[in-house]
Parts: sequence; C-alpha cells; structure tokens
Amino acid sequence: MMPDPDGHRCLVMAEIAQAHDGSLGTAHAFIDAVADAGADGVKFQTHIARAESTRQEPWRVKFSYQDATRYDYWRRMEFTEDQWRGLKRHAEERGLFFLSSPFSIEAVDLLSRVGVAAWKIASGEVSSADLFERIAETRLPVLLSTGMSAMAEIDAAVARIRGAGLPLTVFQCTTLYPTPPEKIGLNLLSLFRDRYGCAVGLSDHSGTIFPSLAAAALGAAIVEVHATFSRKMFGPDVPASVTISELAQLVEGVRFTEKMRVHPLEKDRIAAELAPVRALFTKSLALRADLPAGTILQRSHLAAKKPGSGISPERIDEIVGQRLLRDVSAEDLLRVDDVGPVDDRGDG
Repeated sequence: MMPDPDGHRCLVMAEIAQAHDGSLGTAHAFIDAVADAGADGVKFQTHIARAESTRQEPWRVKFSYQDATRYDYWRRMEFTEDQWRGLKRHAEERGLFFLSSPFSIEAVDLLSRVGVAAWKIASGEVSSADLFERIAETRLPVLLSTGMSAMAEIDAAVARIRGAGLPLTVFQCTTLYPTPPEKIGLNLLSLFRDRYGCAVGLSDHSGTIFPSLAAAALGAAIVEVHATFSRKMFGPDVPASVTISELAQLVEGVRFTEKMRVHPLEKDRIAAELAPVRALFTKSLALRADLPAGTILQRSHLAAKKPGSGISPERIDEIVGQRLLRDVSAEDLLRVDDVGPVDDRGDG
C-alpha cells in the first residue's frame, strides 16, 4: 500500500489502536464498521508486553479498572498470531488494506508472517534503530509518524529509511489527546514534502474530521484518524477519536475534495457554460412605472429588474433620452424595439 503516485487520491485510514480493549470480537466489529464507512484501510497496534515493556512502565493516563500496571494492560491487549491472521483476512475480504504498528522486533516478526501492506512507525519508535533494521529487511513501504520528534530526529529517521531504499510517507502528528487546533501543524505538510521530497500524511488526534479535510485539500496522500463506536466507550483514546458516522462523513468529504483538486477551473470557460443560467440571476432594464407611448425616457424612469434576458443595465446611457414608441408596462422588460429617437414617431 502506497499513496497515489499522481497525488490525486487521498487514502483514509482508521486507527483502531486499543479501542477493541482486548476483545477479538470487537476488533472484527471495527473492521466491518470501518469498511461500511468507506475507509481505505484499518490500522491496529501490535503490543507484546514481554518484548516491549516492564512492570515499571508508567501510565500515560490511569484509565483501567482491571489492570494493576501498564504492563498488565499490554498483556491484555495481545492477540495470538492466528487471531492477527484472522483480522488481516477479514480486513482484506472487506476491501481494506491492513496495518498494525509494531512496538518491538518480535512484533515486526509476527506481523511479517501475518502480512501487512506497509509499516506504520509510531511516534515513540522513531529512534528505534533495531526496529528499523528489521523492518528494512521486509522491503515494505514505511509510514513515519512524527508526533514527538524534533526535526533532527525526523531527518535521521528519514535518512535511515532512504538509506534502505524503502518507499516513504512522512506524517505530521502531534501526540496530544485530543490535539487542539493551534497544535495540528498543517503547515508542516508542505515543509515535509519539500524537505524530504516524499508523500505526506496527517495522523490526527483532534477528535474531529476538520484537520483531515484540510489536509486532503492541501494534498495529503493519507489521513489517519482514531475511530470509536461512541464517545461513551471506554479507553484513553476516545476523546481523540471520531465516531463511525463521522468517519463516513470524513470519507465523503475527502472524496469531494479530491474531485475539486483534480478539476482546476478556468473562469472564462465556466462563465460560457453558465451563460443560460446567468440570465436567471442578472437583470435588464425595465420601467419603474407604466408609461405611455411618447414618453421621453429619463434615468428616473428606469430600473434594473430580473431576468437578464433583455437590455443590459450597462446600456442605460443609450436608452436615456429616447422616446417610447408604444405603451410599456412596468411589469415587462424594456425591449430594443420599444424605444426610438425623439424625432422617430413610429407607428403609434
């Protein structure tokens, strides 16, 4: 899975992370919901407690009622290899690309056997050289998150990935849950694109669809949002997630944005196309009140009224001083053959 090389399509990825709360059934339910919403891909996280953590790991947010330590929580989030294979198979059956971020070499090895479309490197793993080395052996594309990294660290990670010859997408991300609008960092999309000469994406934690829509309009190749069934669900990521109905709205908005971006408009051409409609919105010269034949028209007699299928108001100076050749109602547009020079008495 890699972004559209022409930059015309923006992929929408739903991040499930730990929203399943260790339930395999809930994880499968998320796959169906994400597919029904029209997303392109689904992403999980593969945690193997003994490979990545210790009992001394602190909680980011102490949210769990049943896990004494963060380590216990990671253990409860684990799926077996066969269960991961089932999730991947289900995702592909629903037309989704399947991703899961690894947090240890063991997780990379497991996911390599299961099969992933690309590697999404989580923000906390940007400086994990051993993880990169194992990933490089797979030759799969890399999606690099930058949620907690300074530019020097991102430069080093990009150089490492480029040195391995792997296709790369760099994601702007801010590791705040939820992320306020002033810290989304849309400006960094163009900075990363220019600095690294690669596709860019947005991994958003705002809990809204707005940053992703803006990123799609700015040419992001991928937008990623956390998904939840309800904001009343359990879990630390819920405040930073969008609901499934909001995800569907995001997909609709991104597709709409794509069509706007790939169809640049020429004003003269669209004006010509809209000529028949123009008459409905523009105005023509008409009288302010019914006037009899013989009236010498003054500016005070004339008004601009719809539709625009008669004499243009721009010609008012030509009409002022001419004489009505017949009785004209204020309810009708003034026609060219309704007026004539003062010395032209017409037939009336």
